[in-house]
Amino acid sequence: MHRNSELHTFLLEKAKVLTEEWYESLDKTNSKGVYASTNPEVVATLKKQNFEFHLQLCKIFIEEEDKFFKDFESWILSIAQDEQHLQTPIHHILQEFFRVRGQYLKFIDEFVTLHQEEKEHQLLWNHMITKAFDNVVLKFVEENQKYSEERLQAQQDMIKELSSPVIALDNNRALLPLVGEIDTSRAKFILENTLEQCGKKGINHLYIDLSGVVIIDTLVADQIFNLIKALNLIGVKTTLSGIRPEIAQTTVQLGISFNNISIKPTLAGALTLPHSSDTRR
Repeated sequence: MHRNSELHTFLLEKAKVLTEEWYESLDKTNSKGVYASTNPEVVATLKKQNFEFHLQLCKIFIEEEDKFFKDFESWILSIAQDEQHLQTPIHHILQEFFRVRGQYLKFIDEFVTLHQEEKEHQLLWNHMITKAFDNVVLKFVEENQKYSEERLQAQQDMIKELSSPVIALDNNRALLPLVGEIDTSRAKFILENTLEQCGKKGINHLYIDLSGVVIIDTLVADQIFNLIKALNLIGVKTTLSGIRPEIAQTTVQLGISFNNISIKPTLAGALTLPHSSDTRR
């Protein structure tokens, strides 16, 4: 343990050197993301993160393994969720982990050169460093992937919400403009979100505009019918608008019927008429 403590002290004293040497040796021309940044604040933060890494990693020689990796988790999480690192290709980040590992192996070799009596321990120390890096890198990749997936899901949910907005108008009326392709997942979201928003906003008449829907098939039609039925159950009347000629032709060919549903040729026409005068077809 005494030998490990001496090596820990030796490497700790080299922490600043490790950071500066690492940053100076960065291939900033071919690197991307955080490693190519010329923003002084980003560079300062990157160096600080690297220095903190060394302060943590050196403890592998003086702490129990379980405690070492548990204490390391906060640093790993902070890097995995760091915006600058999220914008950096993962293979560039892994490359830098491996370069830093090379620095440690070099400094262990330097320590053994200064203390020849410790040469028999070099293989063990190299193994400890390699294992530490392997575990840290694996944990980083797991957390980075997990956070990226969560962020992607949040972005997709936001896109769904923005692409299916219930826009409040006057007299407790609202507009639901549908645009683009509607798949099973989006259709489910539209149904749930529309019911929730109509309830929250006290809507009693919803105009569903289909002028931005490129393709309407049995799935889309069924979901529109389900939405209209569900809205009716909570006391919300509906009017469809914007069914283009080609869409109308497709619905006829598919045997889809819009009987007993209020329909207007255009959204403008639907909104300018009092909802009480809407006729059923």
